[in-house]
This record gives sequence, C-alpha cells and structure tokens, in this order.
Amino acid sequence: MLVSRGYRPAALTVCAALLATVAGCGGGTSTNDVETLVDSVRLYGTDGNMSNSFAAEFPEQTKLLSGMKGTSPLTPLSDDFVARLRTVDSQLNDFLYAGEAYDAVVISALAAQLAGSAEPAKIAAQINGVTTGGEQCDTVELCLELAQDGTDIEYRGVSLKRGGFTDAGEPSTASYATLHFDENGRINNGKTEFLGAGDESTTTTVAPPPATAQNEFDRNDGPLKLGGLLPITGDLALAYPPLAAGTELAVREVNEAGGVLGDPVEWLDGDDGTDPEVARATVAGHIDDGVHVIIGAGASGVSRAVLPDVAAAGLILFSPCNTDAGLSTIDDSGLYFRTAPSDLLQGRALADVIMRDGPQRVAVVARKDSYGEGLQENVRAELTRAGISPDRLKLLTYEPPDGADAPPVDFTGGAEEIKSFGADAILIIGFGESAQVIKALSAAGLPVAQ
Repeated sequence: MLVSRGYRPAALTVCAALLATVAGCGGGTSTNDVETLVDSVRLYGTDGNMSNSFAAEFPEQTKLLSGMKGTSPLTPLSDDFVARLRTVDSQLNDFLYAGEAYDAVVISALAAQLAGSAEPAKIAAQINGVTTGGEQCDTVELCLELAQDGTDIEYRGVSLKRGGFTDAGEPSTASYATLHFDENGRINNGKTEFLGAGDESTTTTVAPPPATAQNEFDRNDGPLKLGGLLPITGDLALAYPPLAAGTELAVREVNEAGGVLGDPVEWLDGDDGTDPEVARATVAGHIDDGVHVIIGAGASGVSRAVLPDVAAAGLILFSPCNTDAGLSTIDDSGLYFRTAPSDLLQGRALADVIMRDGPQRVAVVARKDSYGEGLQENVRAELTRAGISPDRLKLLTYEPPDGADAPPVDFTGGAEEIKSFGADAILIIGFGESAQVIKALSAAGLPVAQ
C-alpha cells in the first residue's frame, strides 16, 4: 500500500462548501467569480517530464518550471551506483529509470544463465523466478556465480528492493520520488522525498523450471543478444541518457563477471523514435540480427504497437520504463516484462502529492495515448476517492506531435478552458512536448505558483 502523508479531508469539505455558497442561487458560477477564488495555480508533473533535461524545452523561460513538482518511479540510488553510471556517461545529471534499465538487462542475463539457453521462450520461463523464491543476491557477480552453479536465486538489484515480480511480469512493489523544480529549471534534490507503494503479497508464487548448471547446457546455443529499443529520438528522448547509461553499465558488468552461457553478452543499439513506425523498423532489424531479448520500448504506447511483432517472432520485450496499467493484462504470449511499476501505483502517489496542498479545483491534462489517458484515469479515480468531487475535476487531452516534422502542440484553447474553470492545481501528464502546455498556461495569464 502507499505510504501517505494524509489527504486533509476536512479542508476539502470547507472548500467544497465555499464553492457551493459562491455558486448558489445564481444557477452557476461565472468565469469572473471562479477566477477571483484563485490566487495562484500549482503545477504538477509525472515521470515523463519531471527531469533536469525537461528544462531544455524552455530556453530563456526556465522560471516557468519554478515550484512545479511531481512524481517518478525512483528508488534512492547509492553513491556507488551513481559513480558507476558516470563511468559510462560523465555528464549524466538525470537518473530516471537508470536503475530499472540496469535491472532489466541483469534479470534477462540471469534468466538466460538459469535456463541454460538463449532461446527466448526458455528465458521468459525463468524471468519471474529470478526475482523471488531462491537464495538472495544483490550483485551481478554473486548472482551469476550462483546461477552458473544451477542455484535458484532471488535477485535484489537497484530498483527491485522488496517484492519480486508478479505473475504479470512486473514489480509487486515500487518506490516513488516526489520531485521539485527550482527557479533554474533544475530538480532540487534537497526537497526530494520517497514514498513506498505496492503489495509484496502479489509477488508470484509460481516456481520456474529447474535451473541448468553451467556444465549442463549446450555450448552451441550462441551468445545472448540484447537489442535496444529506447528513445534516442522523439518526444521521450529527454529520458534516453539515463536509460542508455543503465543498460550499458549492466552489459559491461555482466561481461566482466564472465558473461552468460560462457560468452559475452552482445548489445545491439536501436531507436524507438517515440514513434511506432520507427520502432517497428528497429524491431524488424533486431529480428533479422537474431536478437533474443529487446530492451524497451520507452513509451508504453510504442510497446503496445510493436508487441504483436515481437511476440510473433517469439522474442522477449522487456521495458525499463513502461507504466501503462493496461499492459499488465495485455495478450503477450508470456513474452512481455517490465521493471517499471504500473501506473495504478503512480496514480496513488500523484494523488497523495496533489492532495497535500489542499486543492479546490484540479485540472488533469494528458497526452492522448495509452500512457497519458491511462494515468489520467488512475489519478482521477484516486482524487475522487480522496474527496475531490467530479464538478471540481476537469480532464483534458492533447494530440502529441505525429513525427519529428509535426507542428508543436497548440494548447491555447485548453489553457483558456482551465482558466475559466478556475483550477488551482494542474497536473500535466506528458513527455517533452508537454512544455507547450505549460507555455500556453503562462500565455493565458494563469498565476502559476513559484
């Protein structure tokens, strides 16, 4: 369950009563009446835009981010892990999903070693079991040594700290960080807080097939090949540096520990473009190149688009950053996994953050895809459960750009709607393109709190 600071229901009751009094007798509240209730507007974000790299979308306007806060799946990272990441990328200043990317590669490698095979179906049968039920280990070197001996293991890595995977192949528990932007458009680490979410009792109890010891497998099975399907370009490209650092570090450390099945793991880079067509072309290339496990995609909607192709080829799709709750039940032939937690958990974390500020009217703006609309609905449900009535909630969506040459998002009309609604809290669910939403809110004259 989510570790919460409390929802202030009494304050919400008073606010609701005040709004009802203002709106009474006249058959509704006029635009001017509502606007007089709003002294300032608080901005909130999600894992797609709460990062240092998001500031690059605001040349000369970084103060628009000042005071914005939000959530992201993030566990406290050790100084040692951060230092190791920076041996890969010395300029790294964001760590979003770096741990999840590292763990996706390591879990794949350990599953192949335990299966004694690079055959995707055999690897898939071991993945959930790698995270539960065996001898606990928390380093690549120790876990690989145990796996080489045919010992059942319970991997506890960077992002996977408490429960293991569920039957659906995703974390049963997670850690979320509450992040805050300062006036320079940087995440203020001094204000970061961590919330625990999830339920360890949902961890799978299904035992994997018996492990295969190093001296028992077929040495002609070939090296394990991993293919990247990460957002090198597109709206989610701001998240690429930590994803790339996490995967590269994991491959390097697995190979330094002796590799898998007696050979070094091979990594084939690949771009998902934050675009289904780009991603499909990358997947086709990986299939031709004999890849066994594809690490990605970055965006949930892109994974939805390519999963049929991946599954038809009998390969594994293992994402470090998909959060769409609907992916938990998608038809995947048992070949889809993720180290990122479902947005059912992030919805609760976001609602907790928003409710701490005692909002009266909340607008939730989302990019129109499975990630944005799915998380928007989860947040709506949690806010309603926490006491925000439907008449004090406004939901809007926008079409994300269709390709690199598409015009930027125009949210002028939406900003005016939110202004007329009198929102004092605005959650923006999107990737890099969501900067246009914030700029439109500013241009509409909304008094954003800083």
